[in-house]
Amino acid sequence: MKKILNKIVEKGTLTFDEAKRIIFALAEDKLNHSQIVAILVGIQMKGLQLDEIKGFRSALLELAIPIQIDGSNAIDLCGTGGDGKNTFNISTTTAFVVSAMGYKVIKHGNYGVSSTCGSSNVLEELGYQFSPDSTILNRQLQDKNICFLHAPLFHPTLLKVGGIRKELGVRTFFNALGPLVNPVQPEYQLTGTYNLELAKIYQHILLGSRKDYKVVFGMNGYDELTLTDQTRVLGLEGDECIDAATFDQTKVNPTSIHSGETIRQAANILKSIAQGKGSNSQNSVISANVALALQCFHPNQSLKELYNEAHVFIKSGKTASHHNIQ
Repeated sequence: MKKILNKIVEKGTLTFDEAKRIIFALAEDKLNHSQIVAILVGIQMKGLQLDEIKGFRSALLELAIPIQIDGSNAIDLCGTGGDGKNTFNISTTTAFVVSAMGYKVIKHGNYGVSSTCGSSNVLEELGYQFSPDSTILNRQLQDKNICFLHAPLFHPTLLKVGGIRKELGVRTFFNALGPLVNPVQPEYQLTGTYNLELAKIYQHILLGSRKDYKVVFGMNGYDELTLTDQTRVLGLEGDECIDAATFDQTKVNPTSIHSGETIRQAANILKSIAQGKGSNSQNSVISANVALALQCFHPNQSLKELYNEAHVFIKSGKTASHHNIQ
């Protein structure tokens, strides 16, 4: 391990096998606190490379708690987080809408580390109880078209570094791994990354593991589609730029999609949108994200057409009634 640590300090690129060794060493409690901090900070400072993320991902999936859920014809909606933009929970809200519209969502998520409110934080505030039980999760998927996989319940290794990540309060390579290690590996995925280089790595990895997918990176630094500026969308059909005009909308002011300062405020924003009472900006952003998600299922339909369908549905308040959101 000392050799690997020196390699990181010298800004060298780890091999696939070296990256796997780090995850297994974490899982087996073979690294002390200082070594873990050095690895997290060192890799973040030098920049994550393709073979490294492939090795980390492979090890985490290999060590994951088994779960019996059919991921066919289902989608995961999960971003990396770590963009520091303090937006409301866009991917989680999108997941509620997509599932209410009749599509199966198997969402992977975790507590916020570099942000106030991650997907797991807001779900807990809404009263959702996390479970690793396949029977319970399958029932939720059948009844409501959605289930949530709280990452630490399926990846024990994440529990071992959760406290340290929280202490650091900055993004690490575990942010980059989150959307790639859903233990079910659904057929479809819409995900966002906090930089373009990582988006291209995602494109490479998802190309061989998804029926269809879209990776988004906001050109002004967002890890999701926000309509505040141009957004790169990388997928099976290549790479394109979209913006508010793609949906015949006007550009969104960043302050209009901020989250609150507390988890409760963040949950209230989600509830308001689900009830059809969101602001114009909030509704526009969610409609655009829903459109991107639905295009994975319907690649021949235009984003504008799917946006309009989503917007009408969101304004109806049917998301709240479907999910019993009060």
